[in-house]
Amino acid sequence: MSELLFMEPCFKTMIWGGHKMREKYGYPIPSEETGEAWAISGHQNGKSTVKGGTYDGWNLDDLWKQHGELFGHPAETSFPLLVKVIDANNDLSIQVHPDDAYAAVHENGSKGKTECWYVLDCEEGADIIVGHHARTREELVQMIDEGKWDQLLNCFPIHKGDFFYIPSGTVHAIRKGTLILEVQQSSDVTYRLYDYGRLQNGKPRELHLDKSKDVITCPYSGVSTTGAWDDRKDYRVRQLVKSQYFTVEQWKVGTALDLEQKYDFLLVDVTEGSGMADGIPVKAGDHFIVPYQYGTMHVEGNLEIITSHL
Repeated sequence: MSELLFMEPCFKTMIWGGHKMREKYGYPIPSEETGEAWAISGHQNGKSTVKGGTYDGWNLDDLWKQHGELFGHPAETSFPLLVKVIDANNDLSIQVHPDDAYAAVHENGSKGKTECWYVLDCEEGADIIVGHHARTREELVQMIDEGKWDQLLNCFPIHKGDFFYIPSGTVHAIRKGTLILEVQQSSDVTYRLYDYGRLQNGKPRELHLDKSKDVITCPYSGVSTTGAWDDRKDYRVRQLVKSQYFTVEQWKVGTALDLEQKYDFLLVDVTEGSGMADGIPVKAGDHFIVPYQYGTMHVEGNLEIITSHL
């Protein structure tokens, strides 16, 4: 019988990071500036590892390549999704990601990056940047060149439980006081537009203005992807986004849920509460993979989970 694959994150220290992941989830963070936990990742720049069970200690990249039966015998050479927890103790840079076609040419065959954010927690008054106000590409380039960031950027307040879909080409920035769950294509390509003049090791971080101008979608048109709640006897579920790269759903379990695994693999992130998954204790901050042909997973307790699949 197949088993649930619980993952140990790979942590990243960032100039803007903090220590909320230790406080909220008990993660063994490596520094007081821990910005990211790559919770489910097979990317070469940060691989999560299986903890416990038959594959204890295996990293996800090796597992994908050597045990394809766990993932529906995939044709892709690398694990296609990446799940992160992001702790923004300070503002992240204003940035944008390319699509697959541009990244393939300009980033040594890399994937592009479409992503989405679920706000796990945030300080009162927190805000976020998604999109811009330029009406034409000429206006966009002029505002970037003149540094008119306040006029260019679309900034608005956020609250715990908000969700944002960030297609490639979308200007964006997570801001101070925000804890985010991010589901994305497995890519580490980011183009910085503006970084507030911050120094790292005594030098400004690299900007990528020409590439950013190439890939920013203009004009920007935001799309709401979140569906309505479907209320059942023991749980609620809603679709957060369904795109060509991933489908993400949110489940609020009141007592119990029988979740059928119908996909090549199903990623599960526990965002609130605690309970049991097929008799195994789970709590907020846990991340695991339900493998191919697992069948039905029985979840019980009072908890919220986010699931992702292709």
